[in-house]
Amino acid sequence: MRPAGRSETDSLYFDYPHFPFVRPPELAGQAVRHRVAIVGAGPVGVTAALELARHGIASVVLDDKATVNDGSRAICISRHSLELLQQLGVDAPFTAKGLGWTQGRTYFRDREIYRFRMPHSDQERYAPMVNLQQQYIEQFLIDKAQASDLIELRWQSAVTGVSQDADGVTLRVTTPEGEYALACDYLLAADGGRSRLRESLGLSLHGQAYEGRYVIADVRLKSDFPTERRAFFHSKALPDATILVHRQPDDIWRIDYQLGPDEDPEQAVEEASIREKVSLIIREVMHESDEWELEWWSLYKAYTLALDDYRHGRVLFIGDSAHLVPIFGVRGLNNGLADAANAGWKLAWVLKGQAPEALLDSYSPERRGATLDVFANAGKSTRFMTPPTRGYRRMRNAALALAFHNDYASGFANPRQVTPYTYAESPLTLADDPAFAAGPMPGAPLINRRLGDDDFLLDHLGRGFTLLHFSEDGGVAPALRASLDSLQARGHDLTLLRVARSPGDDNTLVDVDGSLFAGYGAEPGSAYLARPDRHVTARWKRLDPTALEAALTSTLGGE
Repeated sequence: MRPAGRSETDSLYFDYPHFPFVRPPELAGQAVRHRVAIVGAGPVGVTAALELARHGIASVVLDDKATVNDGSRAICISRHSLELLQQLGVDAPFTAKGLGWTQGRTYFRDREIYRFRMPHSDQERYAPMVNLQQQYIEQFLIDKAQASDLIELRWQSAVTGVSQDADGVTLRVTTPEGEYALACDYLLAADGGRSRLRESLGLSLHGQAYEGRYVIADVRLKSDFPTERRAFFHSKALPDATILVHRQPDDIWRIDYQLGPDEDPEQAVEEASIREKVSLIIREVMHESDEWELEWWSLYKAYTLALDDYRHGRVLFIGDSAHLVPIFGVRGLNNGLADAANAGWKLAWVLKGQAPEALLDSYSPERRGATLDVFANAGKSTRFMTPPTRGYRRMRNAALALAFHNDYASGFANPRQVTPYTYAESPLTLADDPAFAAGPMPGAPLINRRLGDDDFLLDHLGRGFTLLHFSEDGGVAPALRASLDSLQARGHDLTLLRVARSPGDDNTLVDVDGSLFAGYGAEPGSAYLARPDRHVTARWKRLDPTALEAALTSTLGGE
């Protein structure tokens, strides 16, 4: 919602684009078969299209809107997500526009009781978290998609029905110029929390709805306060409410505040009520002047809901269509981007004939497992932020009061920020080598390490699978070289990335300070096999060349 007299796209800081309807060939009676259709041109859907395009697979993306979503919505992008965006070649505008941050503070009765710092060092290319409004997120991704010959964006195209059989999926699409049927081999459902596709297939989300409701408001305010996450309990402004404050680009501040259990939600989102509450928060909590402008607001309720299975035949659900998670710990968008990367590379491998269709069976256990992990952590945060009962509220407040003088109690206010999920139980993850005492275990994402000025390990990953091989001087044993050559000759998208302690040839990464060897617990002869989404599928303290092919075959769904 926006202030009176302003339209949904009349923003104080963002120029909303208009995407025209382009008549598709199907409306002219042409028979077109698409390899992949994606419903929903939000961040998750477009990321999936870019991931498919990275692997040479064309897709068509349909959305009923004519512009990007209004309001800031999802604003926090994790380091892991930025590393995924780097693979897509779209990270630069995110880091140029976004505001990086490393810490957060929690206050009780206007006194700081807890401060957290997310792990960060000069070994990382990106900050642990970057604040950026969703309008920009969508715009940057769409700009990249529009530049691709493998992505067709169809706007003002509402999908009103779906059916599938053993050979493909058919969508019913409604447009300003009539209806048509769209045929595709596979469908990625990225149409959000109110997914029509989910409804059309008779599927439901299951889980828990929380009691607390929040107003989310964007305001323009000049302030020198640093970029960090701030949470306030029992403040002077709203003694019975929880308040969250985040800085965003363009002098925009995101203010979330909890409604009381007896507050009327319809009255609470009236402009006069929003202005009254926000004015109190700015003056009494942020200690800023009343010189501010109201940009946008919405009402939010926390859920932990998910489908029982994210794959249904040739339809894969990604993002909010598959799961709804609380905003606390900034998990929604980041979880959805990981869905897109996971589903994208697997679908590409199947369509290219590099893996059997059974590879897709791993999507749901991996990503639903990640969702359940999110639920476990976000549920704790949500119950703390919005206590479900009077007794729970009393215990929460007692813990906050204890934190005034006892450090152990302050940990209860830990927001449990999102962290990458480890696919330890995935059917694609091989047993670990017990000789390792450090480094990312199978199922975990690769860790980054600085190699030089503006040069990091993850900058050098291949498009497909990557074998990270450690040696003294970049040398590769003849038997391993022969195995690599054989796999590549048979069409496997496998890149060798050599790491050495001393300079070898020009294609060798030199670990000057030893941080790469140490971070990976490696010695000469050690190796890590990473998937296209940067997760480790296997590692060996000493790589036997015969084990490499076996690992790759197993990961791709073979025997």
